[in-house]
Amino acid sequence: MTIRRRDFLAVTAATAGAAGLGIRPSFAQAEPAYKPESGASLRLLRWTPFVKGDEEAWLANTKKFTEATGVEVRVDKESWEDIRPKAAVAANVGSGPDLVMCWFDDAHQYPDKLVDLTELANYLGGKYGGWYEGAQGYAARGDQFIAMPLAAIGNAVVYRDSHVKAAGFNEFPKDTAGFLELCKAMKAKGTPAGFPHGKAVGDGNNYAHWLLWSHGAQMVDAEGKVTINSQETLAAINYAKELYATFIPGTESWQDVNNNRAFLAGQVSLIANGVSVYYTAKGDPKLAEIAADIRTTNFPIGPVGKSVELHQTSSLLLFKHTKYPEAAKAYIKFMMEADQMNAWLTGSSAYCCQALKAYASNPIWTADPIHAPYSRASETLRPNGYAGPLGYASAATMADYVLVDMFAAAVTGQRSPEDAMKEAERRANRYYRV
Repeated sequence: MTIRRRDFLAVTAATAGAAGLGIRPSFAQAEPAYKPESGASLRLLRWTPFVKGDEEAWLANTKKFTEATGVEVRVDKESWEDIRPKAAVAANVGSGPDLVMCWFDDAHQYPDKLVDLTELANYLGGKYGGWYEGAQGYAARGDQFIAMPLAAIGNAVVYRDSHVKAAGFNEFPKDTAGFLELCKAMKAKGTPAGFPHGKAVGDGNNYAHWLLWSHGAQMVDAEGKVTINSQETLAAINYAKELYATFIPGTESWQDVNNNRAFLAGQVSLIANGVSVYYTAKGDPKLAEIAADIRTTNFPIGPVGKSVELHQTSSLLLFKHTKYPEAAKAYIKFMMEADQMNAWLTGSSAYCCQALKAYASNPIWTADPIHAPYSRASETLRPNGYAGPLGYASAATMADYVLVDMFAAAVTGQRSPEDAMKEAERRANRYYRV
């Protein structure tokens, strides 16, 4: 086999970059070689970034790929809420972007429309310490990778330290009972909390799943039988109603951008969000006081007795309708190698948490105490389909906001807690009986 000088230098640079971060690659899995098709060009659809450095680093890496291969890559953006339907349309119609940064278990809705990435995923996993289980679960069916695990967007409680102390709490409560008392006290001080009950792909789902799981409830059992109608769910709903009573009005219509805006406008003093809200404040001289006052922590522990959180998880989909599968695989491989991935993680400023374990040594995770709750997102995330298997039903149930709508209907009084559970049960069964 003839090795071109450029290819050799690229491999050597990637290896050196990995070693510089404490990564000792294993080459047990043979390195796949992908030769882009003549005249190849690609189109990637990604979610709109909340951290400017994320997009800048991704585009800089993409430019490097184009310079090395001659393959032009067009990167389009859509809002977080629009990525899922856009990807589903592309899958069903068989045209559109070649690649998509999807959410959660979207790949399981149309696995037959996706290119098998098992060879590449096994190579990357062998070289970079293996995949985090949760991230792999979203992208794989058994031993087959139907997508490429990309990142988890860590979610944590973000609060104003001085406002928490003014409410009478020198330390942030570690359990749900204390958390409720804090929210009551903060409302009384005029510095309320706010958590979304609207159809927010990230923050709404993260909050709803924490409410459910922290009380020991679940949408389905290990066999995939719908179990949402339970005493544990009832306890979660009643707790959510008490919390909702302490919130700023209007959170039932919030999407992913709203809690950021309310926090930075001084309307609320406690939210759950990615690290993006901190960097938005830090980058604006007018928000210097808020930035200095920000603290972060993980969600409090509920009656279940352990930390159970959902984190936004994104995978790269490669559709079978692409005209240039070799170029697309080469692009994915390039972006996941050490030099590019570490640059992206650094540029994201702790917003994106790696899917490959070796990248946990990236210095970004210890660069600022604010990053700490986000550093283990990929390690601790629980898949949204818990406790059942991921697949069409889990993906469709989340995409239809069954759980989010259940809590929203109950806390706003549109339905009684019991009727909200029954409706969620009915809707979930539509998918789990398929």
